[in-house]
Parts: sequence; structure tokens; C-alpha cells
Amino acid sequence: MSHFISAAELQSQLNKVVIFDCRFNLGNKTLGNEQYRVGHIPGAYYLDLEKDLSSPVSKHGGRHPLPDADIFSQKMRACGVNSHTTIVVYDDSRMAYAARTWWLLRYFGHQQVLILNGGFAAWVNNGGAQDRREPASKNGNFKATPQSDWALSREDILQDDGKLLLIDSREAKRYRGEEEPIDPIAGHIPGAVNYLWQDATTEQGFIKPLTDQQERWKNLPQQENLIVYCGSGVTACVNLLSLEMSGINAKLYPGSWSDWCSYQLQD
Repeated sequence: MSHFISAAELQSQLNKVVIFDCRFNLGNKTLGNEQYRVGHIPGAYYLDLEKDLSSPVSKHGGRHPLPDADIFSQKMRACGVNSHTTIVVYDDSRMAYAARTWWLLRYFGHQQVLILNGGFAAWVNNGGAQDRREPASKNGNFKATPQSDWALSREDILQDDGKLLLIDSREAKRYRGEEEPIDPIAGHIPGAVNYLWQDATTEQGFIKPLTDQQERWKNLPQQENLIVYCGSGVTACVNLLSLEMSGINAKLYPGSWSDWCSYQLQD
């Protein structure tokens, strides 16, 4: 199954899929929902990164811990998601939040997920209609079945005997510890290599060709036992998408740097 759907393809399939608007802004956490209410793809439901795609923050676990399986299931059922539903997700942030949703749905056992290539802008630029109405609640039968081996914890990483390779998806300055705009401590997990998540897409939010994705990863020191992280387990999912496109398996450290450095604060 392809990972993507074009705006033109989506226009012809609006009544055959469940659509999720995943727009979000870390600097203004209500902006995504405000944008959704101004205009969204007809029939799309809104998923909030922190309310729907994450669980509440605690002392450890990072800024965006994975959501509770039962609560996530309830949300999906209310949006009419069934076991065989094809889902389309989109954002306006070079797939950052759409990829989180793509990965999360698959982590919870739902494989039929497509990302709108080019995001909301591609829909608008292709002449797609917009709606301000929120779809009615429905009754799907979605039931989350977590793929526990898709994600690793800090403890798993600490117990590594040298087999794991960690991929840090953040900007180089954050990786090097030269600046840290979000988390209280700068730096990276020892031994991690740096691959910026934005390199998987164009500035317009389209995925780069498969040859570009494969070129990104050709110099990895190894292609097994890969763990991808970022600041809080969100943008790392764009790298997971790129790796999967390239035929390389990798797992997510959901807590990412925000979880890792939370333990340094107590030392």
C-alpha cells in the first residue's frame, strides 16, 4: 500500500475515506484548531497533538507521551473508523503531525493510512473545497492493538549492549547542544547520529522522491537495530516514514530528548 495520496486523488475519494486534520503549532497550541474551524477538507475530523495524539505529561516520559490505547480507540470509533477503513491524514507542517498520526495508527494496529502529499496547501492549490462544519460523531469499531516492539523506552536504550544506533531527527544546532529552544537541557543522547527530519520533504511539504530517501540513508553505519528520536517523538516520525520508504526498519523512542534530559535534571 502506498504511503501517500495526492490532492487530486483525494477529491475523487472523499466519501470513501476518513480524514483527519492534524494541523498544530508548538508555539501557539490553539492555532491548529482555529485553522480547522476557519476551513478544512470537507468531512475531516480534527486531531489535536496534545489532546488526541498524546497522553498527559508527567515528570518523565517526554512532552508528548503516546496516548492511552483505550482513549485513542474511543476517539477513532467516534470518528467512524472501522477495522478496514482507509484513513487520510494531513497537516501544514511538512508532515510533522501527519506522520505522527500515520505512525500512531499503525502502531495501534491500523495499517490503511495515507498522508496527503503536500498537506492542506496542496488541497487548496488544487482547488479543493473547504468546510467549516465539524462532522457528526459516528460509531466505528476501531480497537487499538499496540505493537509493543515498535517503540523503545529510556530503560531499553540504557540496557543496550552496543547493538543499537540512535538517530536524532532535530536541527543540527540542537543536536550539537548549541541551542535548545524547548527543553531545559541542550545536547543529544550519547552515540546518536543526526539526520534532520525536514530533509525528507520539500519546503512545500511534498515528500521527496524515493531515490532521495534512499540517498539520505545510504551512509548509515548500520541498517538494523535503529532507534529514531527527536524532541518529543513527533518529527522523528517523518524520519521513520523516510526509512520505511527506503526499506529500512526502525523503532521510535517516544519520550525522545525531552524524556532523556528529564532524568538529568534530577541528578
